[in-house]
Amino acid sequence: MTSNKVNQLQMLRQSLESVVMQKQQIESSLIEIDSAISQLSSSNKSFKIIGKIMIESSNDDLKKELEEKKEVIQIRLKNFTSQEEKIKKDMEELQKEVVAQLKNDSSK
Repeated sequence: MTSNKVNQLQMLRQSLESVVMQKQQIESSLIEIDSAISQLSSSNKSFKIIGKIMIESSNDDLKKELEEKKEVIQIRLKNFTSQEEKIKKDMEELQKEVVAQLKNDSSK
């Protein structure tokens, strides 16, 4: 029974690592978008990259597009944050169970 719970803990740890990595990538994207939005306000000409070409675009259009992208990324970040918290909570509970079971086994 204890080894099963230890295996579950290992799986939760791996899930947590995966979620944290994805969360970091999303946070990085959010920083890039914020930087791009701030650059738009200080430039006269703006370009949008589509495939391998750059097309001149209005600042307002690009800003609107970046703001929409930012909203989506913020929602994804919120989801990953809640996933991370849930996994951490599950790990803590499972660790307590394993420790309690090991104490009971050693006292017998």
